[in-house]
Amino acid sequence: MNLAPDDLLNILMENRGKPLSGRQILSRFQLTRGERQHALRLLDAMADDGLVRRVRKGLYSLPRSTDMVVGRVSVHRQGYGFVIPEEEHRSDVFIPARYLREVMDGDRVAVRVQRTSRGRDEGRVIRIIERAHQRVVGSYRPGREGGMVLPSDPSLSRAVLLSSPPPDGLRPGYLVVVSIDRYPDRQHSPQGTIVEILGDPADPQVEIMAVAHKYNLPREFSPSALEQAESVPSIVGEPDLVGREDLRSISFVTIDGETAKDFDDAVAVRREPGGGIRLWVAIADVAHYVDSASPLDRDARERGTSVYFPGSCLPMLPEALSNGICSLNPDVDRLTLTAEMLFDAQGVSIQSRFYPAVIRSNARLTYSEVAEVLGTGKSENPALNEALISRLHVMEELAGYLMSMRHRRGSLDFDLPEPEIVLDLQGRPDQILRAERTIAHRIIEEFMLAANEAVASFLTDRNIPLLYRVHEAPDSEKLVAFQEFLAHFNIGLVITDGSVSPARLQKVLETVQGRPEERMINQFLLRSMKQARYSSDNLGHFGLASDCYCHFTSPIRRYPDLIVHRILRNVLGVRKAAPSTLSLEELGDLTSQRERRAMEAEREIVALKRCQFMLDKTGQEFDACVADVQPFGIFVELQDIFVEGLVHVASLNDDYYEFDEELHRLVGQRRRRIFRIGDRVKVRLVKVNLERRELDFELEGMSVAAATRGSGRRKSKKRY
Repeated sequence: MNLAPDDLLNILMENRGKPLSGRQILSRFQLTRGERQHALRLLDAMADDGLVRRVRKGLYSLPRSTDMVVGRVSVHRQGYGFVIPEEEHRSDVFIPARYLREVMDGDRVAVRVQRTSRGRDEGRVIRIIERAHQRVVGSYRPGREGGMVLPSDPSLSRAVLLSSPPPDGLRPGYLVVVSIDRYPDRQHSPQGTIVEILGDPADPQVEIMAVAHKYNLPREFSPSALEQAESVPSIVGEPDLVGREDLRSISFVTIDGETAKDFDDAVAVRREPGGGIRLWVAIADVAHYVDSASPLDRDARERGTSVYFPGSCLPMLPEALSNGICSLNPDVDRLTLTAEMLFDAQGVSIQSRFYPAVIRSNARLTYSEVAEVLGTGKSENPALNEALISRLHVMEELAGYLMSMRHRRGSLDFDLPEPEIVLDLQGRPDQILRAERTIAHRIIEEFMLAANEAVASFLTDRNIPLLYRVHEAPDSEKLVAFQEFLAHFNIGLVITDGSVSPARLQKVLETVQGRPEERMINQFLLRSMKQARYSSDNLGHFGLASDCYCHFTSPIRRYPDLIVHRILRNVLGVRKAAPSTLSLEELGDLTSQRERRAMEAEREIVALKRCQFMLDKTGQEFDACVADVQPFGIFVELQDIFVEGLVHVASLNDDYYEFDEELHRLVGQRRRRIFRIGDRVKVRLVKVNLERRELDFELEGMSVAAATRGSGRRKSKKRY
C-alpha cells in the first residue's frame, strides 16, 4: 500500500504531544520494504514542507498549532481566499492570491500561518492534501489547440485548457463536463478532456444536468437497483398483509401540493367519547421493499434525499417505488408503518402506539382545496363530501391544540415565505410567487411533528439507538450579540450561563410582531441559529423546543427516515433488517452532508430561474423592501415579484456610507440617511448576471451602475 500524507498525519494526531520515530509511525501499517522506503521519503518531504516538524534527529511531531492549519480553501472571485480550519474554535486563515495559483476552490490544504510586516496573520499553502474537483462543468470556447472550458462555478476562475481536440458536433457555448488531467501550477492553467456534452445551456433539462454534475448529484440509478425496482410487485398481495393491522375501513386522506407525485403520509382522525381526538399518521412502509445493503438501499444512501427542482425531481428511489407501490395513492391498498396517537380535549398526548398496517387512502387532496373548504365550506372536488369536510374541521381543531402547545413550550416559528416558481410549457419561469402557507400546511406540519416526536420518545424510552434530528442551541457569543442588538430597541433578553431557552426567544418574536423592526430582529435571530443535522446523540432540537426528535414521516424522500423505520420495525418484531455497513454516527454525518448538498443545488436552480425571469426587465423600476444589509450593500426583495438582488454600496452616490455592525445598517456620513432591514425603497434593475445567478439594482435617483460586488452572499434560512 502507498501511504498518503493523511495516513501519517493521523498517527501523529493520535499521539499529539509525543514525538515519534519513523519506525514507530510506520509500525501501524503492513508495508513491504519498498513501500516503507517510499513512506520514509514522504515523511521527510512533509517535514521539508513544514507539514510535520522534526523535533530532533529521527523524531517527528505535529507542528505547533499556531504554525499549521489544515482545512478547506474557499477562493474568492478576485483571487484571494480563506482556509476554513478543521480544528474547532480556530479562525479562518486569509490566503493572498499569490499563494493560490496551484489551488482550486474546495481543495483540502495545509497552510503555514505567519505574521506579515503589516502585523496581520496570513497563510501560505504548503501542501494540497486532497483535490475537491476531478471534473468541472463549464461552457466550451473554441480556440487554438482544441480550445478551453470556462467553469460555470464562479469560484473556479481559471479556464481548463483542452488536452485533446473536442468531440465532433460540439458547438461553442455548449455546456460540457471536463475531466481534469493536470491541475494548475504557478505557470500553467489546468488541463482536461471533455467526457460528456450536456448541451445548450438554454435547455432547462441541461440546466438541471449541469447543477447535478456540479454538486455530484447522481442522475441515474445503477442497473442493479433498477433491476431490483422492476422486480417489486406493483400491487399489494395477500402475503404482504401477514402480521399487519387492517385499517382499510378508516378514512385516510393525503394532503400535499398540487404537483406532488410521491405521497409518504396519509392522515385520519376520529373524535372519541369525552372530547378526545384520535390521530392516525400512516407512513409508507418503504423498508418492506428496500432491504438494508441491497442495490436500492446503496443508491438511496448515496443520494440521501430526493432533490426537488422547479418542474423536475431527482428522486431518492426509482419511480416504480417513489410514485408507485410505496406512494399512498388513493383507492389502492398500501403498506404503512402507522403511528396512532390519542389526545385529550386540550390536545395533550395521553397514548400512542406503533404498528405495521395496510390502508386505502380515500382521497388525494391538495393544500389549496383543503384551505378553501375550511375557509368557505365550498369545494369543486367531489371527494370532499360532508363527512370528509367534518373530519377536516376536527383535524384543524387538533392542529390548533398542537400549535398552541408547541408555542407555549417555546418552539420558534419564523414563518418565512418560500418562492413558488411557475413554469411555462418550455420549462421557463412564467411567474415567481410567494408560496402561501395555509391552515392545510399547518395541519400536516403539526401531525408530522407529533408523529416524529412520538417515535423518537418511544425508541429513546426503550434505550434503542437511533438517528436523531438535532438542532443545537446558538453559541453564547451569538446570543450576546443578539442581546446587545435587542437593547437598541429597549428589548431585554436574559442569558443564563451562556444560554437561553427557546421560550425566551419566542417571547422576543412575539414582542416585535407587527413592529417596524420585526423583520430585522427575525433575520438577526435566524443568522444566530445553528443548522439542524442528523446525529446518533440525542442533543435535542432547540428550534422546536423538543428534548427528543427524529425524522420518521418521509422515507420515500429522506434516507434518515428509512433508517428510523428499520429500527422501529426491529423493535416491533417485523422482519429484521440486516445491519448497515456504517455506524449510526457515520450515517448521521453522511446524511447531513447529503442534505446540505441538495439544499445548495436547489438554491442554485431557484436563483437561476429568478435571473431568467428578470432578463427582459432591465431598466424597469420596482417597489421593494430591504431584506438584508451587509458592508458591501443592501439586498432588496421586490414587492410584486418574489425575487431579491443587491444594491451595491458603490452605487449609493449621494453620500459615503458606513456599515454599523451593531445595528446591522448602512449609515450615510453626511446626510445620515439610514438603510435597515424592512425599509421600503424603490429600485431599478441594472444588470442580470446568469453565470453568477445575481441581480444588480440601484436605488431610484441614483445613476451610477452597481460596481463589483463585495465578498459573500446573503445566507439562506436554516431548515429544521
